[in-house]
This record gives sequence, C-alpha cells and structure tokens, in this order.
Amino acid sequence: MQAPSITVTDLACRRGDRVLFAGLSFALAAGAALQVVGTNGIGKSSLLRIVAGLAPAFAGTVAVAGGVGLLDERPALDPALPLGRALAFWDALDGAGDMQLQRLGLAGLLDVPVRYLSTGQKKRAALARLLGQRAPVWLLDEPLNGLDGHAAALAEALTAEHCAAGGIAVIASHQPFRLPALATLALAEHAA
Repeated sequence: MQAPSITVTDLACRRGDRVLFAGLSFALAAGAALQVVGTNGIGKSSLLRIVAGLAPAFAGTVAVAGGVGLLDERPALDPALPLGRALAFWDALDGAGDMQLQRLGLAGLLDVPVRYLSTGQKKRAALARLLGQRAPVWLLDEPLNGLDGHAAALAEALTAEHCAAGGIAVIASHQPFRLPALATLALAEHAA
C-alpha cells in the first residue's frame, strides 16, 4: 500500500471575482501535520476543500495519495436519526467498526436524535465518523470549535495518534492546536 502524501504546487484559489491566495506550494509525507492559520475569509476552508477535491483550484495542482477524510462544520449525520443509526449508516459504507464511541463520550447518546445534540456532541460525533473512515489523510476545519477543554485535548490526542500511525493531518484553525512537530502555514503570506 502506498504511503499517504499531499503535494500542492503553485496553488491559487478564487472565490467570485476575488483571488484569495496564489503561489501556494507545500508537500506532506506520512506522519506530517500542518496547521493553516489566517484571518477569517483568507481561504483556509477553501484550501481544505480544494485538497479534498470538493472545489476547483483557480491555478496550480494538488496531488493526494491515500483516502481523504474531511471534518468541517457539516457533520454529515442525518439530523432526524438517532445518533447510533446515523453513525451506523456510515459504518455500513466504511466497514470500520471502530469509531471509539466510548472514548468520545458518545456511547450514552446513541438513542438521541442528532438534531438534539449539542454543538460539542455533534463535533465529537463527526470525529467518530472520521475515525470510522480510516482515511490516511485528515483535513480538519476548525476541529476544536464547540469543544470543551477535555474534548479539545481528546481531539488533539486522536490527531497525534493518527499522525504517529503514519497518517497526515492538515488543520485549519484559529485556535492553538497542540501536536508534536506541527508545522504552520500562514496563508496571509500567499494572499493575492
């Protein structure tokens, strides 16, 4: 199996008539973690969506080896379903079976409809979904938003474990993210 990698070459992003950033290049290999920082609207979320293949680049290229898991503000869980059934839907597709529900504090919430979960509970459910994907490349958009101190530390620990096992993490966040050997990319340096 090929090791995961991300190679971004001379990337530019345009939203409407405005170019957000240009001339962005970086490469990440197995075990690497990169935090993308910058002000609101500078293109952090857009960069993750381009890397995920969900949005087109204005210029440049992106090459990703390995499956990609994206965690953003949309948890991709049916709000009408109880959490257990919503996660079971994805587990049937991914076949992972290990979403670490107990560790994420979700085991007692499986009968609660997703729409009634708090913001932090939904974020932890999205983390469970991400773990279940077993994707070697994680793209995390504001992963600590809505999490209390314990849950934020757990998200950081899960990401550290993912990278230590040979995965890659790209984190777009305004908040400090504690992770060993975390590199930082200031998107303002590439603002157009």
